[in-house]
Amino acid sequence: MAFHLSSTAFSDRGDIPVKFTCDGSDVSPALSWNEAPQGVKSFALIVDDPDAPSGTFTHWILYAIPGNTQQLPEGVPTDEQTKFGQQGRNGFGRSGYGGPCPPPGRPHRYFFKLYALNSELNLKAGATRKDLENAMKGHLIAHTELVGRYQRK
Repeated sequence: MAFHLSSTAFSDRGDIPVKFTCDGSDVSPALSWNEAPQGVKSFALIVDDPDAPSGTFTHWILYAIPGNTQQLPEGVPTDEQTKFGQQGRNGFGRSGYGGPCPPPGRPHRYFFKLYALNSELNLKAGATRKDLENAMKGHLIAHTELVGRYQRK
């Protein structure tokens, strides 16, 4: 089996429950992965919405996830520094997870992208997505993704 990301909250390409959105409790869903490649020193996670009206919107940036980690629980605290890693600034201008909150109308896709890295990144908490992407250059071993959908009524 290959490097694979999943959630107990929704299936790949399935609907994200309201609980994990701005219409609900706005907590992060539980995530788990398996078959990480050898040599992983850390993981990074980016969650984004490419269907946002103003272009791709970033909902969560989490990095410095220890290389022996295989899951994140539901409701990761939104502090910049957690036991699960460091968090960057999302598109809402705050640290931590900010759930789906699209304008009413058509469904949006939310990409949960997990990156396996061959090093621990030298980034402080509160980094931007661009900072993280630049820091990951040359350190990516593998990546996997999970896609959820959400539509506001």
